[in-house]
Parts: sequence; structure tokens; C-alpha cells
Amino acid sequence: MSRGYLLSAPALALFVGLLIVPLGLTLVLSFNLFDYEVGVKSDSYTLANYAALLSDGYFYEIFWRTFWISALVTLLCVVIGVPEAYILSRMGTPWRSIFLILILTPLLISVVVRAFGWSLLLGADGLINQAIAALGGRPLKMLYTPFAVILALVHVMLPFMIIPVWTSLQKLDPAAEQAAQSLGASQAKVMRLVVLPQIMPGVLSGTLIVFGLAASSFAIPGLLGGRRLKMVATVVYDQYLSELNWPMGATIAVALLLANLLIMLSWNRLVEGRYKKALGE
Repeated sequence: MSRGYLLSAPALALFVGLLIVPLGLTLVLSFNLFDYEVGVKSDSYTLANYAALLSDGYFYEIFWRTFWISALVTLLCVVIGVPEAYILSRMGTPWRSIFLILILTPLLISVVVRAFGWSLLLGADGLINQAIAALGGRPLKMLYTPFAVILALVHVMLPFMIIPVWTSLQKLDPAAEQAAQSLGASQAKVMRLVVLPQIMPGVLSGTLIVFGLAASSFAIPGLLGGRRLKMVATVVYDQYLSELNWPMGATIAVALLLANLLIMLSWNRLVEGRYKKALGE
């Protein structure tokens, strides 16, 4: 037993040093008093930052926008990613490896680079509007809108949905599908009653990853949403570097973390309950 603890000590120290300690310091900072004349008062503590957060409708709007965009991105990733993972799992060699590499390749490119690529496509003088103008249409305003942010987030987050679902599909016995079809079940019924219940752990993992990453995303909302389409991460950035109000930025960050945990734990409980019920447990 002691040997197991000894072997896990480096990983535990890394976890504590890189996650627990920074989160703890952020939590403490959120209670510090801030004065625009002298800055952060590390020896003074107050609940005023949380009171300001809970009493200002501006922050409610920001959090609502962040969560509905994240939820829509997660839904689109499920709708696109689950069928794509199913098709990928049914491919033979070498096509499976080729398409798996194509799915994973975007992860090798910086999110900032991909965001700039989308801005070149969606801008007022971008390739899409140039094509529309060439066809005689009027240019569309796509950049600095929720549409641009959602589109880019789906592009970035899709691999994080496909991989967990594809992993779950690897454990699925194709004979179960064939048996259901031999008993007269349609393909749609096989997918709904045989395949989907068994890949729900992968779907659950993918939705949690995608939602968490989308809700805390900074680069894409910052570059494609602009100064007017704020999300929580960009507001935290503004509080830290523009307003220099570090305690308020820490307060918003802590609120985002808690809200994320509440939503994700509730979703995990709901989906796991349905999964166990579908399997008759």
C-alpha cells in the first residue's frame, strides 16, 4: 500500500502544485478588497465582489450567453460527431486510419491560428462574402456574431466528441446489431435500442469535455466575437488586464468554475441514470 502511495506521489504533487494551489490562490484573491488608487489590498477581505456579481444584470447576461452558446455547441457536436464516429468505426483499413488522422490533425494547429482562419473566411471582405458578391448577392455580417463563435467552436471541439464515442464503439460487438436486424428490427431501431444505450458513456464523456472547454474558451470568443460579444472568459481577461481589478476577475472565474461544475455534475447524474435504466440495472 505504501509503495502505491509512493509511486503516485509525483503525480499528486504535480496535481496539487498546478491545479489545487492556483485555484486556492484565486479563491482567496476573489475575497480581497480592490481600490483603483492603491490596487489590490491583500490584507483586506470582503464579500463585495460577489455581491456586485450577483446584483449586476450585465454579468447575468454574460453568463447566460456563455452557457447557451456552449450548450448549442455541445448539441451540434453530438449531432455531427456521433454519426461520424459510427461511420469511422465501421470503416476498414486503411480508410479508418486515414480519416482518424484527418480528424486529429486540427488538434496539432493552434486555436488562435484556426480562429484567424475563420476570420479570413467570415469577414466582410472574406472569401465567403466575396463569393456571395460574385454571385450578385449582398455581403452578410458573419464576423463578430454568435454564428461565427459557434461555428468556430464546433470546428475546434468536434474531435473531443468523436474520440470518446469512437472508443465506446470499439467495445460494441457488431454481432449484437446483426442479431437485432435478424429479428426484424429496422436500422433506426437498432441504433436507438442497441447502439445508442451502449455508447452513452462515450457520449457523456464527450458532452462534458466539449461543454467545459466551450464555456471556458477565450481565444475564439475574443477573436471572432469581438469587443461587443462578450463571454465569461473575455470578461475575466478584461478585469485582469484592462481594469486591473484582479479580485473581480478572480470572482468571475470562481463563479464560472462553480457554475460549470454544477451543470456538468447535474448532466452527468441525469445521463447516467438514463443509461442504467436503459440497460435494466
